Amino acid sequence: MKTTLVMLPVLLLALASCTAEIWIEDDYVAETPWQTQDALEAYDLWYVDVNATRGLGEIPFLQAAFTLSFDRGVLKANNNLVGIGKTGYGLGIPVGTYAPLRGVVSIAHDLDGLWELEVFVEGPNVISLYHAPTDTSYVLRGYSRAGFDYDALFYDNIHYFLQEYEAWEKVETSLEGVPNAFDQEQWLQFLPDGQGDFFRSSTDPAGLSLSQLVWDYTGGYQVFDVPGNPDMKTLTLDYDYMGNEYFELYVIDDAAIALYHPESETLYQFRGRGFQTILKDSGLARKKRIARKLPLMDVERQWPRG
Repeated sequence: MKTTLVMLPVLLLALASCTAEIWIEDDYVAETPWQTQDALEAYDLWYVDVNATRGLGEIPFLQAAFTLSFDRGVLKANNNLVGIGKTGYGLGIPVGTYAPLRGVVSIAHDLDGLWELEVFVEGPNVISLYHAPTDTSYVLRGYSRAGFDYDALFYDNIHYFLQEYEAWEKVETSLEGVPNAFDQEQWLQFLPDGQGDFFRSSTDPAGLSLSQLVWDYTGGYQVFDVPGNPDMKTLTLDYDYMGNEYFELYVIDDAAIALYHPESETLYQFRGRGFQTILKDSGLARKKRIARKLPLMDVERQWPRG
């Protein structure tokens, strides 16, 4: 697999005293273990750009991670959006160990076992990790903690945030607004499917344990970007018996959301219940990111306090 690669300026300075030849044809690779280590540890955080992945293979821990950090032999990852920027001082949780070799990094992942990945520098703050057996490359983009936009990452991937709680419990309905069918819905759950996203809803009373919930309805849902409003998304819930319900979606904090229903001018607030730390293979917690971008919905913000 050949890619035209460019040496990082920062690494030119760091490796200026190196006497080993580190160019092989048109690919830049590290010839010694310490050069590989320097490349991996050049940045605090590596954003895993799944939209830039090349090849048809899949490395589970890379597919699940939003960011990776190579921290003195410990591999850390932000697999959750809940707590991002705070967990592990922004680096995430330890998920394994790594050992730099000659142009290769050997990763022992706590769940996914041992992987050997070739390390290529592709340009300014960009590296790729190449898995030869599956002919697959993952592209990683490097940032310092101070320069990383955690908020942008959060909102760009907000559809995954909805899936990080086992359920969302309605905790408040505004006094303003016209009574409507959604007033009866007390619980929501957002499920990844791979072929599309599905939600479940329940009219069970508030305060129940999650194991007591009976899900009354299952349907499709979709989250949309709104041009010019990076802190606002829109959400549609496909109810067969009352049509698509349309909401403006706002994040209150990493455990609460607000859904504004423009048709009835009602605001609903939901709290997340049953946070799932994504590391172990336990049902919904073993999520993976897929290469996609949210569709656009060109609408005007309606929530007067939005």
